[in-house]
Amino acid sequence: MKMHKLKALLSLSKPFRRNDSSFFLSNHYCRQFSAQPSYADYLQEQVLVEGRAKSRAAILNRPSALNALTPSMAGRLSRLYESWEENSDIGFVMMKSNGRAFCSGADVVTLYELINEGKVEECKKFFQTLYKFVYLLGTYLKPNVAILDGVTMGSGAGISLPGMFRVVTNRTVYSNPEAQIGFHPDAGASYYLSRLPGYLGEYLALTGEKLNGVEMIACGLATHYSHSERLPWIEERLGKLITDDRLVIENSIAQYGDIVYPETRSVLHKFEKIDKCFSQDTVEEIIEALEREAAESHDEWCNTALNKIKEASPLSLKVALKSIREGRFQPLDQCLVREYRISVNWVSKRMSDDFCEGVRARLVDKDFAPKWDPTRLEKVPSNMVDCFFTPLDELEPELNLATAIREPSM
Repeated sequence: MKMHKLKALLSLSKPFRRNDSSFFLSNHYCRQFSAQPSYADYLQEQVLVEGRAKSRAAILNRPSALNALTPSMAGRLSRLYESWEENSDIGFVMMKSNGRAFCSGADVVTLYELINEGKVEECKKFFQTLYKFVYLLGTYLKPNVAILDGVTMGSGAGISLPGMFRVVTNRTVYSNPEAQIGFHPDAGASYYLSRLPGYLGEYLALTGEKLNGVEMIACGLATHYSHSERLPWIEERLGKLITDDRLVIENSIAQYGDIVYPETRSVLHKFEKIDKCFSQDTVEEIIEALEREAAESHDEWCNTALNKIKEASPLSLKVALKSIREGRFQPLDQCLVREYRISVNWVSKRMSDDFCEGVRARLVDKDFAPKWDPTRLEKVPSNMVDCFFTPLDELEPELNLATAIREPSM
């Protein structure tokens, strides 16, 4: 790809919603006056809070688990952000993390255990809480700054990318690997992936491949890039601000930012091939296009993409592709409602056990030999895929988002 084309992509770095979003604030949690910490203390410690004069910060604090989201973390984030939005003394909010990861996504091992214990309703409640927070963030009335310093996967992207400012670093590693564990890109992924340049979103969803911070800037997933060593300076600068002006906040971040461009070996130099292959109507046709391209160009990238796709659940691949294609024409709230339907079907095992099997193979037993059902793409009937998208029955409530309150013009 020509350098001027890459520079043009930089102009796509815009927030993924039409309303303003949030920045950072926080006050350290206070323990109860007792000899031993309570369970409530433990839950609060998973999301810490820092407070400044005009801002607050939520800090994801499960570093040993790569800050994977638990149900209690999703609930606490929602409560904090709701209270901060209503507080007129707070101008902006921020989200960051402790450890080497920003957030590795949902704690799928916990979900796996809940399903095996017959506690599917708890899994549904988790997705309800998580998706409602994603919608809250996507329609937030105050500037929000997410500092994605480290691993950012799946739902970790969902709780950050819909916000106004997304700061990435030299340590940022982003991916949507859900299809490789028998699930689907969720937490708003069908919204923001479908809005990436060309068919990059389909490529990322089907292969689970990674992007670094520079690539996230170039394709519009992030708004600012800074070396991780300068993050304390950014936080110190923001902490002194007494404002809710998004331009002042943006300029404060930009003071410590870098102008960067993808390396020559970056996948963003393969936009022509990505569009040629991943614009196809079906997963089978995408694979055929990749195989033709591999034979003609002898480009190892094609084989790598093929191998990644062939590792994934055939059913997940078809569901993921359909979800992103629908997301291209839907607002965030409709994407989240659809994603909730899909997630309910996965955790309820109504059509397949691929989610539990994928988590078992990759994260529990770690034999990396999942037994997918159906086993091959040609064995996945279209009506099976369609069932994931069908409105839930009268005994299974749909995801209820506060669109009338948060977007009254709709």
